[in-house]
Amino acid sequence: MKNILIIGASSGIGLELAKTLSDNHQVYAYSRQRGELPVHANIRWEALDVEGEITFPGLPDQVHGLVYCPGTINLKPVRGLKAEDVRRDFEVNALGVLRVLQAVFKPLKSAPSASVVLFSTVAVQQGMPYHASVAMAKGAVEGLGRSLAAELAPTVRVNVIAPSLTDTPLASRLLSTGERREASASRHPLKRLGEARDMASLAGFLLSDEASWITGQVIGVDGGLSSIKT
Repeated sequence: MKNILIIGASSGIGLELAKTLSDNHQVYAYSRQRGELPVHANIRWEALDVEGEITFPGLPDQVHGLVYCPGTINLKPVRGLKAEDVRRDFEVNALGVLRVLQAVFKPLKSAPSASVVLFSTVAVQQGMPYHASVAMAKGAVEGLGRSLAAELAPTVRVNVIAPSLTDTPLASRLLSTGERREASASRHPLKRLGEARDMASLAGFLLSDEASWITGQVIGVDGGLSSIKT
């Protein structure tokens, strides 16, 4: 049984991953509120705000997996972006990853092998209007992920998942009507929205021993949006 640390486990991708992994692993789940996270013998939940003090008292000596799920969807035209918007996007998406990793560095490195999974966005590689702030922040996540993969090899693997718009509470404002959902789905070659389980299944694989020769990668899970035109 592995010890897996999930940041942002109360909803969306983090919640789906926590529920899936808890069948076979010990999950240490952190989020601002517990949300829909179930009571389970293999799930230990603690409150954590990544914009506040980051500590992990009571973690085991070895952590075999770390998944950082917090994110923002702050879509504004460049002319309307304020410095505080950009700072918060960077704080939650990028700086939060670094601070969490520093806080759990010792138990991660103490494991015989460990895996870190981060999240970017399709908008980093494919220019999209109104995505300037979040694309800047997530671009930093991709750079950090590759740098960490190099620095922490060979005992810690680091990979980044780059989704397109996914049907989670974070995206609820953008998918608030049937028309918006249909328009978003139609933009993707596979003609549907991403779901939390699409991302969670890949994250689970990257955490597993079956992915033991995969590191330093940015993997698109985007319905083909980043690479296919139909």
